[in-house]
Amino acid sequence: MALTNDVTLLKQKAIDTFTNMQEYIFTHLGISAKEQLEILKSEQPSYSSIMQMVTGSLTSIVKNLVLVLVYFLFLLYYRSHLKNFLLKLSAPSQRAEMEQIIHSATNVSQQYLLGLSKMIVCLWIMYGIGFSILGVKNALFFAILCGLLEIVPFVGNITGTTLTVLVSALHGAEFSVLIGIVITYAVVQFIQGWVLEPLILGPQVKINPLFTILALILGELLWGISGIILAIPITAIFKIICDHIEPLKPYGFLIGEIKTEKKDGRFITKIKNNWGLKT
Repeated sequence: MALTNDVTLLKQKAIDTFTNMQEYIFTHLGISAKEQLEILKSEQPSYSSIMQMVTGSLTSIVKNLVLVLVYFLFLLYYRSHLKNFLLKLSAPSQRAEMEQIIHSATNVSQQYLLGLSKMIVCLWIMYGIGFSILGVKNALFFAILCGLLEIVPFVGNITGTTLTVLVSALHGAEFSVLIGIVITYAVVQFIQGWVLEPLILGPQVKINPLFTILALILGELLWGISGIILAIPITAIFKIICDHIEPLKPYGFLIGEIKTEKKDGRFITKIKNNWGLKT
């Protein structure tokens, strides 16, 4: 019900903005509202074209999500077959090393997907608490949205927070609430980057921001939304392969995050030891 009210509010705001624009054009350019509507009718696409565009976009999103599930299902179903194929490609003397690479890549993939799921749940909780304290309308919905958009690094969480700020502003939220949303985002990102990521994801799936963005762009160009979702796991697997093959090690170093002693300091190490996590 609350989300329906939001849609109604957005429609009303759009109508008010359009009315103000009409009055401004009439006052400064002398074009009446009737003439403006005639110009718009001659330029705008038909309703059938708009509906086709919307339907096409929704169909594309659903299709991409289904394709992602299909990719995962087939990879799981044929994992033994793919493993044997890679082993047959290797020389007999290198099969033990190839098996180790496959094992490491499998572990990294599982670690990334499981860690990402845990990360999203933690973000739901933190955003939910922060938005609820601030009194943001539909706090749970926006918390879930910001968490899910974490699938797309860097861009996703900024997009979710921006939408939260804009909708809250349309609801007439005070400036202090809008600032509070931004502060909540900053605090959550700090906790995520300095506590959750070292604890949950670990160093093996860390890719530096430059190659993260490049992987996302390339994934989107190749497979659209499916490519965006799969880009980081595939890049992480490629990094593991590079790290285990001597001639490719420089590429693994290039893709990986710059190591700093601060990133996983004593505090994080102590937490890992207390919880029995691998360092």
